Amino acid sequence: MSNPIRPNLKTELVPILFVLVSIILSFYFFVHFPERVATHWGINGEANGWSSRSFAAFFFPALNLAIYLLMFLVPILDPKKANYEHFRTAYHAIKGALVIFLSLIYLVVGMNGLGYGAPVSLVVPVGIGALFVIIGYYLDCVKQNWFLGIRTPWTLSSELVWQKTHHFGSRVFIIGGVLLALAAFFPQALWIFLIVIFMMLAATILYSYLIYRLERKSLTK
Repeated sequence: MSNPIRPNLKTELVPILFVLVSIILSFYFFVHFPERVATHWGINGEANGWSSRSFAAFFFPALNLAIYLLMFLVPILDPKKANYEHFRTAYHAIKGALVIFLSLIYLVVGMNGLGYGAPVSLVVPVGIGALFVIIGYYLDCVKQNWFLGIRTPWTLSSELVWQKTHHFGSRVFIIGGVLLALAAFFPQALWIFLIVIFMMLAATILYSYLIYRLERKSLTK
């Protein structure tokens, strides 16, 4: 069964390397981690959740591999698989960004587990913000499908609503991503973070509904 995103060495090399490096590091971390490892931090950068050595060492590489494989298989399983050919560059870019982001988070966990004290309160928000900017940059290219994009009842009901919502959402995600990254440098980072996320979700969902209503009205005239 052919894959509509046409994976090849050029598209898969970087994410595969990051997944493999994460897996290799997991064995090193498992040997050198203490029995309990911090795996969750508050917005102020202080650890507030711990996991066993084996969980801390192997969970993120396993998650990274699972997400990579899922994104590799999704285009084959999607009933709208033909649309993936029209945004395969965007799909590969988003897939790569997710794998690199998870690898970055894993590296932060690993460095803290080894006692190096990576700046979690800075790296994670900036990383999430950068991820949203990258997704936003490519979001306008994403065609209608069942797995990736802004999937509301209204975008899935109309290709026009999908296109307009993703054009709008692309700008929202880029602006929101920049704000999320900047939030790391403010004392009230958590509240800024939550408000920005809420506004991004609310804006895109409401926009898709309003565009759908306008489209329905124009069809009934």
